[in-house]
Amino acid sequence: MSEQLGINIKISKDKMAAELLLQPADQENWRVTVLDIKAALRDGGVHFGILDDVIDKVCKNPTQYINIPVTVAVGLEATPGKDARIEFTQQSNSQERKPLELEDGRVDFYSVLNIANVMRGQLLARKIPSEPGIDGTSVTGDRVVAKAGKEVHIKPGKNVVLNEDRTLLYAAIDGQVSITDKDKINVFPVFEVNGDVDFRVGNIDFVGTVVIRGNVPTGFRIKAAGDIRVLGSVEGAELEAQGSVEIKNGIVAQDKGHVLAGADVKASYIQNGNVTARGSVYVTQSIMFSTIRAGKDVICKGTKGIIIGGTIQAGDKITAMVVGNSTATPTCLEVGVKPELRNELANVTKELTTLYENLRKTDQGLGVLDQLLKVSGELPADKKIMQIKLTNTRIILDKDIKKLEQRKRELEESIEGDYPAVVEVYQITFPGVKLVFGKWVRFIKQEHSRSRFLVLDGEITASPIR
Repeated sequence: MSEQLGINIKISKDKMAAELLLQPADQENWRVTVLDIKAALRDGGVHFGILDDVIDKVCKNPTQYINIPVTVAVGLEATPGKDARIEFTQQSNSQERKPLELEDGRVDFYSVLNIANVMRGQLLARKIPSEPGIDGTSVTGDRVVAKAGKEVHIKPGKNVVLNEDRTLLYAAIDGQVSITDKDKINVFPVFEVNGDVDFRVGNIDFVGTVVIRGNVPTGFRIKAAGDIRVLGSVEGAELEAQGSVEIKNGIVAQDKGHVLAGADVKASYIQNGNVTARGSVYVTQSIMFSTIRAGKDVICKGTKGIIIGGTIQAGDKITAMVVGNSTATPTCLEVGVKPELRNELANVTKELTTLYENLRKTDQGLGVLDQLLKVSGELPADKKIMQIKLTNTRIILDKDIKKLEQRKRELEESIEGDYPAVVEVYQITFPGVKLVFGKWVRFIKQEHSRSRFLVLDGEITASPIR
């Protein structure tokens, strides 16, 4: 009946909107009423969200709307629930904190490096429960189920206790709060060195947090189950922390040593350094000719915020004021893939190359023995033993190759996934910079000012930062 009157109703695929399309056979003497349209909506299965004012407007002058789709019903969207969250009552030394910025633009890291001590029995964190969502309704009158809020759990680490319903976390000892790998909340005691690390102190391997109130020279090693805080500078030393590493001054490593952190790394500058963080790397001044790997972000955005030379890898984002220089110093920025995946892929590829070569040599040896067998009809005893050994070696190599090839395919699929990663440069990106977003590569051949780089439609594009 509705189609005979020239009234067509189309419901969207998600059933959250309905369109009216007027297509009368006789357009000159044709009229339509509110009752006609509502009857058509009813016949088309539309029972909710009908826009009466729009229908009235159409009926007053229907010829203006002929062959023009008009939305005449809109569903009520569901309101998603609120996710549960963890509220910290004490600031962790593993969490990002903004250092005090002075009037002249310099940054005072002393305000960041103050150790937040807690007392036994002190509340450290509480779980704020999730909240249910509000269901919506489609234009067909069907219920649109709201997405429930996600659950979250407090993850206890060392020297902490949970209440019975696991919603409150307390310190079990006096010490310092530290968040380590996989967001575990710990309380660690603190080991302090009141000056430089020297031969009177020696290497440090401590179960808690280490605070150095001086410098760490080349050749020394510091390991901590918590955080490492250095109020001076670090040379070519080895610093390894399950939590964060914070250095008031900076790193001048001369391509020696390394810094490894289970959470974040913060420094004023990094020069010829090798830094790896599961979390983020925060630098206020400059990163020069260094290798930086961060599971999340690399942020070099202070008064200078310069990145020149080396390779910077970040899982999510790289931010700087200036990247490269006017002499086109090669500088590589890689984002969108966790650095450990890219490094594992490189190692797997290298190992496969070795295995392929060993397999080629093994097959070559077996081939020689096969030829010898065809000529003589029987192999000498020593050659038979060699044939057995080479055959066993080939079985093992084939098994190892298949296993590594499967892992390589898995890694390549991860690298070829979606890349919501971004590179943001707030002043200048110079020629000589290489951008790598997973499998996509772009070489910067001209200067870009205030640019945001990301992957769109299968290529790395630049857009201005407003």
